[in-house]
Amino acid sequence: MAMARTNYSLKVDGDTFAKAKANELPISPKHAIEIATLIRGMKTSDAKTYLEDVVALKKAVPFRRFTRDVAHKRGIKGDAGRYPVKAASAYLRLIDSLEKNAEYVGLDSESLKIIHSSINRGRCFKGIFPRAMGRATEKKRETTNIEIIAREV
Repeated sequence: MAMARTNYSLKVDGDTFAKAKANELPISPKHAIEIATLIRGMKTSDAKTYLEDVVALKKAVPFRRFTRDVAHKRGIKGDAGRYPVKAASAYLRLIDSLEKNAEYVGLDSESLKIIHSSINRGRCFKGIFPRAMGRATEKKRETTNIEIIAREV
């Protein structure tokens, strides 16, 4: 088992790792970063139940980095928090994919622990594009790349 850190990713080689990656997701990078710091170190089953509660608006995601103008929420350690439903549902789909990749490799999907979760901003279309008759409008869309690596414990 060898782990080496590259510019943005964690390269692993061994028989006890599973990976999942999603590119160009239309979610907020700030919400994705806060969810990544929350689920890093969790088992996949615990992360799924927590994110399902976030989608159902029962539990909030604690915001530790991007706390400007974020209201306080009850029941979280720390003060600031939000309910990023769109990002949490994207993470749920990615964790399901991670468990299926682990089963394909031959790992036990019940005993997976998330050891790495990285976020990169995707291509951001912030420019002026010609629309019609010489008029131009601004197109803004944020995208996010997410990578999750889990190890069998």
